[in-house]
Amino acid sequence: MKGLAPLFLGIFGTFAFSWVGLTMIPNWQIGHLNPQSDEEGTDIYPMPQSGMVARGARVYAANGCNYCHSQQVRAEYAGSDIERKWGDRRSAPRDYIFEKPVLLAKMRMGQDLANIGARAPKEEESPSPAGGASPAASPIGAAQSPSPSTAQAKTQTAQPSGSAAARQQPATSPATSPTSPPSKSSTVAGPSTRIAAPSPGAASAAAASPGTPPPAGPPWPEQTAGLPPMYSAAWHHVHLYSPRSINLDSNMPSYRFLYRLRRIAAGRSSEALELTGSDAPPQGWEIVPTFDARCLVAYMMALNQSHPLKDVRSAGAPPAASASPAPGGQPAK
Repeated sequence: MKGLAPLFLGIFGTFAFSWVGLTMIPNWQIGHLNPQSDEEGTDIYPMPQSGMVARGARVYAANGCNYCHSQQVRAEYAGSDIERKWGDRRSAPRDYIFEKPVLLAKMRMGQDLANIGARAPKEEESPSPAGGASPAASPIGAAQSPSPSTAQAKTQTAQPSGSAAARQQPATSPATSPTSPPSKSSTVAGPSTRIAAPSPGAASAAAASPGTPPPAGPPWPEQTAGLPPMYSAAWHHVHLYSPRSINLDSNMPSYRFLYRLRRIAAGRSSEALELTGSDAPPQGWEIVPTFDARCLVAYMMALNQSHPLKDVRSAGAPPAASASPAPGGQPAK
């Protein structure tokens, strides 16, 4: 009986020290972080989000979006997230101080969404009233519809992970799709992307010199003709309603229950989805988002960790001042 007391004290002490080390100390270190601001107190990050964004986070979690998408950019030593252009820096605890709960997730069947809002086009990059995408909405311009004589020569650009190897894609009919669908790969950017084919001139040049490595593609897929500007609110709605209208290989489920079909009365709504083909509504009808759909898109548009933090080094940032050489050619101490 005398040995039971030390045994129970040892068990209790083990659990107590574990709880203090895993719960109390981290909460003391980062549990009371405040937003970062400049000396004038104007550049404040992060800022509290609106009520629509908070409701959108609940819709996001209720529909299981965090099962396939993460919201955490890993450091360079822990993964290739920054190399894939998912962010310019790693995620930090300060990024999540206004998020409860924090939807970090634990797996990625699609791309990371920590900076999906930073990829949205600016207001001046909105499409023209005719529905065509502005050239400023993509880094190289909108993809052109291939002709039957050049459709066989089309190839895909490199994957966002930085690989220089291009993959051949089967050509599709110009009447059905202006581009070829991306191939499946272990480093594919996820179901929310569609990679545009290069220009016919680039394809013929690559075919003429097989030994020459193909040029590296843009960090993100090009804007394709017939779709809203990439990562705009209208694009997100089309992607949620019909993922395979953007990427034929997408395994993302369709969230059509977040939208409703209604008859056009006084005129077509500005929120009506721009759908084509079999997804288009019947003549005289339109598909509009519900309030939950608008909140969900508002939440995704608010996901933006691109703001620089003082305690986190961004990719490509200059070295710290302590490492700069001092006058006379000697390193600063």
